Amino acid sequence: MNDDINYSLTNEDYGFDILKEIEDQTSDNIRRQRSSERLVIKAKIILQPGNTSECLNMKMLGISGDISSGGCRAMFPAPLKIGDIYRLYFDRDVVDIPMVFARCMRCKLISEDSFETGFSFFTRVILPETIESEENISLI
Repeated sequence: MNDDINYSLTNEDYGFDILKEIEDQTSDNIRRQRSSERLVIKAKIILQPGNTSECLNMKMLGISGDISSGGCRAMFPAPLKIGDIYRLYFDRDVVDIPMVFARCMRCKLISEDSFETGFSFFTRVILPETIESEENISLI
């Protein structure tokens, strides 16, 4: 999954832990307003620009914090442009969903090489009934 990656997180476990801490600080009121249930899941994500002419210019490796049928939250080592469209490839050994096109809805600086991001998928995905990495999964 790491072929030709331009950027990757220094410490994936740290990135995932930070994403969980951020979610723990989310109020119950905001959680009730969400359109779909989220699964807390740690899966590697390869990100590339959505535009075909730019697809080969950059490949970045990040880690998911949670995923729903409509989007996901992740940590990446470099800032993303809010409003831009990206291709997201999830580690299919952990969560078996196809490549998705997603719009970056937010990007927040966590540290010099860690950026918390939120994505909205262009098409809803069907999450598998079973997920391999059960130790890092819970509903939020």
